[in-house]
Amino acid sequence: MKRIAVKIGSNVLTRKDGTLDITRMSALVDQVADLHRQGMEIVLISSGAVASGRSEIKAGKKLDPVSARQLYSAVGQAKLINRYYELFREHGMTCGQVLTTKENFGSRTHYLNQKHCMEVMLENKVIPIVNENDTISVTELMFTDNDELSGLIATMMGMDALVILSNIDGIYNGNPSDPDSSVIREIECGKTDLSEYVQTSKSSFGRGGMLTKCHIAQKVADEGIAVIIANGKKDNILPMLLAVDSDTVCTRFIPASKPVSSVKKWIAHSEGFAKGEIHINKGAEEALTAPKATSVLLVGVTRIEGDFEKDDIVKIMNEEGVQIGVGCTAYDSEEARKQIGQRDLKPLIHYDYLYLD
Repeated sequence: MKRIAVKIGSNVLTRKDGTLDITRMSALVDQVADLHRQGMEIVLISSGAVASGRSEIKAGKKLDPVSARQLYSAVGQAKLINRYYELFREHGMTCGQVLTTKENFGSRTHYLNQKHCMEVMLENKVIPIVNENDTISVTELMFTDNDELSGLIATMMGMDALVILSNIDGIYNGNPSDPDSSVIREIECGKTDLSEYVQTSKSSFGRGGMLTKCHIAQKVADEGIAVIIANGKKDNILPMLLAVDSDTVCTRFIPASKPVSSVKKWIAHSEGFAKGEIHINKGAEEALTAPKATSVLLVGVTRIEGDFEKDDIVKIMNEEGVQIGVGCTAYDSEEARKQIGQRDLKPLIHYDYLYLD
C-alpha cells in the first residue's frame, strides 16, 4: 500500500474525563511518522476538537448544543492542530490543517479544489490532517461523523486503504461485552446486513457508532478500497495492521475488484446533496439493473420532484418509491419535466454519471 487514510476517533484521543490523551496521540504520530519515512502517503482524519475544547474551557453560562459545539471546536481545533504540529516537528516532518464541511463535497468544483489541495500537500511531503469545520457545520450541514468524512476523503484521494481506529477491536458477532462474542475478521464485498450484530450505541465523545462505521466501510469497499476497523488504543497498531500477512485482530472489508471511476465515487457519496428525485417505470428500472450498462432515459421517467439545475445530484426512485441510485442530471428540472416520456433525446442521466445502490 502506497497511500492510506487513517481516521482517529474521539474515543481514541480522549480520556474518560474528556481531556486529550497526549500519550496516545504521541504514539499514533510516531507510527504515522515511521510509515511516512518508508515512503507511504498518509492523510489523517482526526476527531477530538470538540472534546479537546471542552477540556480547555468552561462556559460561563449554560449553552445550547449548537453554541457549545461552536465554542468548544473553535478552541479545541487550535489546540489539537498545534499539538499535532509539535509532535510531527519532533520527527522533522510538517503537517497541515484541512478543515472542510459537507457542502464542500456537494459541488464538483469544490470537491476537486479540496482534492488538489491535498494532492499538493502530499507531493510536498506534508501530512494533511483533516477535520470537519465544526464552528460552521451545524444541523443538516453536518457529516454523520468523521467516519463519513473519512470515507469521502478515501474515495476522493484514491486511497489503497482506509483505516478506522476506534476503541474496540472491530465488529463483533454479538455484544462486545459478551465473552462468547468474537471479532468478525473479514467481510466480503457486497451488501451483507450486519445490523443484527452491531451495537447502536454511540461513542462517548463523538457522534458516530459502529453501525455508521459499517455502512461507510461497505460503501468504500464496494468502490475498490480496502477498509480496516481496529483498536487505536493498542500499541503499534498501524504497522501491525499494514504488515504483510498481518494476523492482528481487526475487521477487514475486502474491496471490490472492479475499479470505479473517480466521478462515480463522488456521485456514490453525494446522496446527501440530492436536489430532487427522478421517478422511473418498471421497464426503466429493469434496464438499469441489467448487466449491460444503461443510462436513465426520459422515455422511462414518470415524474420529477424538486427543483434542480443541470449537473445537480438527484435521487433515482422506482415505482414503489424506493431509491435505487443517484446521478448527475444533464437537464434542469424545468426542461426535464417538459421532456418526460419522449424518445430519442440525450439521457437525463448518462451511465458515466450514475451510481446504483
